[in-house]
This record gives sequence, C-alpha cells and structure tokens, in this order.
Amino acid sequence: MSSWQRQEGVHGEHLEYRAGETLCEAYVTWDARKEGRRPCVLLAHAWDGLNEPMRAKAEEFATLGFVCLALDVYGKGVRGGVTDDNSHLMGPLMADRALLRQRMVAGFEAARRHPLIDPERVAVVGYCFGGLCALDLARSAVPGLKAAVSFHGVLKPPRLGVQAPITAKVLVEHGWEDPTAPVEDVLALTRELTDARADWQLHAHGHAMHAFTYPGLDKREAGLQYHPDAARRSWASMLAFLDEVFATS
Repeated sequence: MSSWQRQEGVHGEHLEYRAGETLCEAYVTWDARKEGRRPCVLLAHAWDGLNEPMRAKAEEFATLGFVCLALDVYGKGVRGGVTDDNSHLMGPLMADRALLRQRMVAGFEAARRHPLIDPERVAVVGYCFGGLCALDLARSAVPGLKAAVSFHGVLKPPRLGVQAPITAKVLVEHGWEDPTAPVEDVLALTRELTDARADWQLHAHGHAMHAFTYPGLDKREAGLQYHPDAARRSWASMLAFLDEVFATS
C-alpha cells in the first residue's frame, strides 16, 4: 500500500508535453482552494524518474502556495526504481547534455503555458541528478527563468560551447562530504558562475553526504546518508531564497 496521501485541498494532474520527438508527462499540482496565477516551482527528479517521492514533494510545494510542475526528462512511462541502480536511465542524458538541456527547456516552456502559472515567476528546484538538471536549465540562459536551486546535485559543466550570461539567481545546497561533487567540482562551479555573471550562493553543509535530504537513507559506505540538520537548514534556506526571488520579480 502506498504511504503517499494527498494533502487536503491539493489538486494534481498529469500534463503531456513534447521535447523534440519525445513525449513527456509531467505532474502538476496546486492548492485548488486558491484562485489566480501564482509562482511556479519546476521540480527536477532524481535518477529514478518522476516517481512517488517526487510527486509527494510536488504536493508539498503546492501547500506553500506554488503551482509545482514536476518535470519528466526520461519520457512518458519511463521510470526507474526508487532503490534501484538507474544508471541506464540517467547515463544517456549525462552523456548528451544538449539533449538534457532540450528536455529541460521543453518542460520550462510547458510550465509557462499553464493557465495557473505566472510565466514571469518560474524557478527550478532539483535533487541529485535533478540538481544538475536545475543548474543546466540556468546554464541554458533561457529567458524568463528567475532562479535555480540544486540540492546535493552533480556539478560538472555541460561543455556546450561558450557560456552565455546566467540571468537566473542560483542557490546550491551542497553536502561537503558528497563524493559525487568533490571539492574541485565545487570550486570549478563557483568560477563558472562568477564568469557567467550569475547572482549565486553556495551553502556547504559540514559532514553531510550525498542525498542528505532523504529521510532514512543510511549507506555511509557509498557516501549516501540522511542528515537531518542539513535537510532542515537547506529547506529553510531555499524557502527564504524563493521568497526573495519572487518578491522582487
């Protein structure tokens, strides 16, 4: 039996959109008791795809007053297992960052067309592989994106030619002991964002490993472990960041 229960007043539905030849299926959710357009959080999934944990996280954002559009970069019906090795799904997009960018931009454009979303107030938030996705959408310099937030994301650049100025504000929530983002990658990202004239913040959480926001995770030998303090602090940091971004947009 699923442990996921929809919050009172929250409506959720699937939304199909195309990214080139690929049909994608997002999950869109909002508080149905409110009216009018509102800011949007694009939610970029981890390596297992748009599964139940991401839909639940999307509904959490909906309770905070956002329309949350949980993206699908793998394509409709293509999902991995939450506890499986999903390298076969993530690997092709890590190897073809231009394709990943295309799918992220397609999801962003689908969000801006949604009748309940204020197209001038859109941010992207991503976890793990989704953190890289969020950074890559910011790197695309797509007009209209206000902010990007990466939680324990992979940080390596896409190397798709000369980087255009990054106009989205960027927040990186990083676990200092995350083996997927060693210190050289962290420093390289700070140089990259500075050179691109981005308004950026990096919050490094001491003793936190990869996936530090996932309750119950304890695979320290693999560099994966829940860190409640880092999870709480990074969530509060993100909310303050989004408040600032949307208040000034």
